[in-house]
Amino acid sequence: MSAPTLQDTEYQAAAERVLAAIERQCDAWLQQGVIDIDTNRAGGLVELEFPNGSKIVVNKQPPLHEIWLAARNGGFHFKFSGQGWRDTRDGVDLFARLSDEASRQAGVALDFRGTP
Repeated sequence: MSAPTLQDTEYQAAAERVLAAIERQCDAWLQQGVIDIDTNRAGGLVELEFPNGSKIVVNKQPPLHEIWLAARNGGFHFKFSGQGWRDTRDGVDLFARLSDEASRQAGVALDFRGTP
């Protein structure tokens, strides 16, 4: 998959927007009573903890200019494609994959795809 090359500062800004958007969406669901997801942020990593104790970790990988997602179902690597963050293996969008994995672990439908 051919992807545009981001400068380090562009990568950092784009990856930071992703992590912040994930946090905002989880906070919104918590405030709306959709689901009680605890979010923990440490630098370039955000950890989502679900009511059943399972976790998803999304973190920046600056040397590779990637974002990694670790879930019960496996690990996924995403690279910026010019049209969003795409899985380096199958091209799936980061927010679509996160939606699937979070829904699976939470036991309720959670959709990150509208996340700005």
